[in-house]
Amino acid sequence: MEMPVPDQSVIDRKAHIVAQLRAVLPADAVIDDEAETRAYECDALTAYRCPPLAAVLPSSTEEVSAVLKICHREGVPVVPRGAGTSLAGGALPTADSVILGVARMNEVLETDYDNRFIRVQTGRTNLSVSGAVEENDFFYAPDPSSQLACAIAGNIAMNSGGAHCLKYGVTTNNLMGVTMVMMDGEIVEIGGAHLDSGGLDLLGLICGSEGQLGVVTEATLRILRKPEGARPVLMGFDNNEVAGQCVSDIIKAGILPVAIEFMDRPCIRATEAFAGAGYPDCEALLIVEVEGSEEEIAAQLDRIIAIARTHNPVELRESASAEESAKIWLGRKSAFGAMGQINDYMCLDGTIPVSQLPFVLRRIGEMSKEYGLDVGNVFHAGDGNMHPLILFDANKPGDLELCEAFGADILKLCVEVGGCLTGEHGVGIEKRDLMVDQYAPEDLEIQMAVKDIFDPKWLLNPAKVFPLASSDTRRMAAE
Repeated sequence: MEMPVPDQSVIDRKAHIVAQLRAVLPADAVIDDEAETRAYECDALTAYRCPPLAAVLPSSTEEVSAVLKICHREGVPVVPRGAGTSLAGGALPTADSVILGVARMNEVLETDYDNRFIRVQTGRTNLSVSGAVEENDFFYAPDPSSQLACAIAGNIAMNSGGAHCLKYGVTTNNLMGVTMVMMDGEIVEIGGAHLDSGGLDLLGLICGSEGQLGVVTEATLRILRKPEGARPVLMGFDNNEVAGQCVSDIIKAGILPVAIEFMDRPCIRATEAFAGAGYPDCEALLIVEVEGSEEEIAAQLDRIIAIARTHNPVELRESASAEESAKIWLGRKSAFGAMGQINDYMCLDGTIPVSQLPFVLRRIGEMSKEYGLDVGNVFHAGDGNMHPLILFDANKPGDLELCEAFGADILKLCVEVGGCLTGEHGVGIEKRDLMVDQYAPEDLEIQMAVKDIFDPKWLLNPAKVFPLASSDTRRMAAE
């Protein structure tokens, strides 16, 4: 994956730049030792690595502002970083950049149960937001698979979702306000403790902007009361396309489960070996969860099971206890780790109309044979958010490039059937050169014009989102 040529003048001034950073941060908050900066050389897209010039770990909005003022004045690129769980290379540094990590900014700042919001520093992990309010029977809805580790900062940057986003929406549907630091150090407040603001939808612009517009340091998040109950049903099928059609039929029937998750045979076998969740040995598996009162749960599951029976499932297993529910979800939550024990893999996240699931699953299977690379499918089927895991050998010359070409064809297929390049992982470096397959030149021009306003020098998160030739031209024009 091509990256921009680093600015040698910045590298030559490393000692001067680091000295300025040390003047505004605690001694242990600036990392410039070459060996120690390797901890920040990549995110979860580990195929690409580059140690940064330095890394800083501020503890407050004011410290972030001080860092950005220095970097803006010195012309130093800045790569915001949450927990580094990005699967799209969203936090990949360049050799002349400073990583700005928010991991130390993890405090709960305010909780208001009457108005149903919580305000946190964005280094706080996703799961710990719910943990902060669960004693009062509230929760934070977005739940990406990496929720134990991923930070709210990255969730906002990539507009993350999760298994339960079918009913509750993704991050943008649960984000009420942010405190953001502009590249020149200015601190701005957008949105707040209310569901909508007048004027331009700047909050919608920032959520999903991948660190291109500013560094979000605090977030006001919507919290919800826990439902009375929830229950999943596990369904096994002997064909991927049939499972896909079952998903389409459930949605078509006007039923809105809280989650519909899909796994195919490679993922089922891997998770069974890894987690022992007791999944059936079948070609495709669906986990469908509903929630509400006991009467509501029973009524919804009756309709869902009736639809599933029309597709001749090889197994139907309705949970009868909290322990059984936890075991059904155990395998799904362990899927990515389990697949990692088999081989290296690249995880994509193209999104498609639910009605196209059977066709797209068939085409992925056909392309797998054409490329000679195995694919495991595990994804949020209810809203068509695909997660094909392409297996390859990172130590075999040419395998990575073959995997990338295969992945590009899958993402182009998603666009062709009416979907888009990304559902929740973001564009990062992984999909930036495919943006031309989804957007016309004038569309990309408008997006880049927005960045011109927020970050005129193009210093924030370089080489991400926009095709490299376009961003290089923009950056050089700003110098």
